[in-house]
Amino acid sequence: MPNLAQGVLGEPPQTESSRLDVPQDAGASGVYRRLSAGPAGASHMLSKHHFFKQLQLEKRRTDRSKAPLSMIVFRVDSPNRHGVQNINNLADFLQLSKRETDILGYLGENRLALLLPDTNETGVQSLTHNLRSRAGDIAYSITTGTYPDQLFDSLTSAYKVPTEAIPLFFDETSSRSTAALALKRVIDIAGAIALIVLLAPVMVATALAIALTSPGPVIFRQIRLGKRGKPFVFYKFRSMVADADDQIHRQYVASLINGMHTDVNQGDASNPLYKLRSDPRITRLGSFIRATSIDELPQLFNVLKGQMSLVGPRPPLPYEAEQYQSWHLRRVLEIRPGITGMWQVEGRSRTSFDEMVRLDLRYIQNRSLLLDLRILAKTVLIVARRDGAT
Repeated sequence: MPNLAQGVLGEPPQTESSRLDVPQDAGASGVYRRLSAGPAGASHMLSKHHFFKQLQLEKRRTDRSKAPLSMIVFRVDSPNRHGVQNINNLADFLQLSKRETDILGYLGENRLALLLPDTNETGVQSLTHNLRSRAGDIAYSITTGTYPDQLFDSLTSAYKVPTEAIPLFFDETSSRSTAALALKRVIDIAGAIALIVLLAPVMVATALAIALTSPGPVIFRQIRLGKRGKPFVFYKFRSMVADADDQIHRQYVASLINGMHTDVNQGDASNPLYKLRSDPRITRLGSFIRATSIDELPQLFNVLKGQMSLVGPRPPLPYEAEQYQSWHLRRVLEIRPGITGMWQVEGRSRTSFDEMVRLDLRYIQNRSLLLDLRILAKTVLIVARRDGAT
């Protein structure tokens, strides 16, 4: 899987005159006063805000170039008055030791970060060993991370992203205000409860019909990836025979994600359809509940549990994420996945995978309460028309 060995910020890099956006924490002014009298080029150390902006830009470059991007976070643990002096000494040392293309930032709380473009995990290990051997009596601890390699590892194995390195993998500056997030959650809970009450007769009738026409469980449970790649159990009404082999779907999504459109197009050139048709695993009742989207209704309970939202990108399967390019992952890392979203109302099964991802990214960049309400209204119309369903 070549993707495992290997995302849009238009803001240009900060100029030297604009980079010194002095942080407000207690030790910051001391750090910057010391650096201003230090070696040439010391003023290139970025504040936390500008460092994260630059980090986003470098990640987008990595998404295009496929070259790895690494980061080292240095922490000076000094509870006494010598803390500022120690971090000043470390900052000067790093300025003299880093490459011209490396980016140094002050993160506050006695932390410095060094961003290393075009550097893999092996390169980071070599650099940290070299720094340790030349640091003298400068005491510090480090946390390292490499993007996107370790991000993929965290989605496909038990690897956990180190807390200090989280900004390398998840865009902190893209988050909405706490009030906006709280309002969205309130609407999700209220909407899910209202829909469960309103559609309870439909769900009960569907459960009975599945139980009477096909042996096996009524609810289909599947592991999906949620916000920040956290796995959760995803619910649907079962529309396939019990214990169906997923190999057909695995092959199909791999071809779709990798752009093999001629192989996966179930329509024609003028009216493409990127969706499996005539799937032998689907039951007769399953075809109907899929066409009417009734099979999706149990996901309202995922919304109540906080694993999903009413509106957001669809949550991928782990084996889908294994096929992703790094920029594809942005559709699932930033926000909770949704029952419906921009792709369902704008593209449906007529769009390629890359176009679907761009629709999801457009939603993430422009999301608002009004946009959510528009998407929900369009979803009702599309479901009523069975647009794009098979």
